[in-house]
Amino acid sequence: MSLTPADALLRYAVIGNPIAHSRSPQIHAMFAEQTHIALDYERLAAPLDGFRDTVKTFFLQGGRGLNVTVPFKQEAYALAQDHLSTRARVAGAVNTLTWRDGVVHGCNTDGVGLVDDLKRLGAALQGARLLLVGAGGAARGVLQPLAEAGCADIRIVNRSPARAAELAATWQASGLHSGTRVSAGGLPDAARPGGWDVVVNATASSLRDEAPAMPPGLYATDALAYDMVYGARPTAFMHQATADGAARTADGLGMLVGQAAESFYIWHGLRPDPSAVLTTLRAELLAED
Repeated sequence: MSLTPADALLRYAVIGNPIAHSRSPQIHAMFAEQTHIALDYERLAAPLDGFRDTVKTFFLQGGRGLNVTVPFKQEAYALAQDHLSTRARVAGAVNTLTWRDGVVHGCNTDGVGLVDDLKRLGAALQGARLLLVGAGGAARGVLQPLAEAGCADIRIVNRSPARAAELAATWQASGLHSGTRVSAGGLPDAARPGGWDVVVNATASSLRDEAPAMPPGLYATDALAYDMVYGARPTAFMHQATADGAARTADGLGMLVGQAAESFYIWHGLRPDPSAVLTTLRAELLAED
């Protein structure tokens, strides 16, 4: 495949506030090198009250697509509300915007990124019993893809049980059930007889170097504990899980790369290989520590 001429580079960006920390330009540059696509991918800082205008200007100036990060995923959903994928509609949030045929289309690739990474780690999701900790936007974005992956039982627990119940009810109302049993409760309700096969921390607790206030005895034999937060060292949740008997732990770096790979596929119709990118990013994290 020949490269696109330099004067016709495809323009993409990640938009957020703050945005200087984002690794998305590096990830997409490595994907582009793999697939022999020449593109320009930048960081785009939007004022907290100027998301819509910033997006409009970017697309009118020739932009093709945007990855959306905090705090704009709900605003991106509203912006693309007439052209949403099923994943985005169920999630209630958008992290991938595409300019096509003169309109903005929205999708959510977070759940695909999580599921792909869980499979990479050897988690058997078909028939799995999965505990989802948290009921915010991160949890909302991954619930349907986890169900579609074949999880038999998903329990959502949250510091506020009402929010967990609201998320479960919203999912039930979507009609996309996939045969998965979904229940909800507070953090003290997290335990189940025999434990969970997979426990996913969708809260931001590890960013504060804290772990959710979970009861003991959560993990089944050979269970995996997965934290959506990532870093050079194991997170507070990962330490908690190991102490409670989890056989394996992982952070969310693979999810970050996986969701980016799905966005790349939406934009270019080509699936990059996330493994080499993940290896590079992991090595850089360790070097920065």
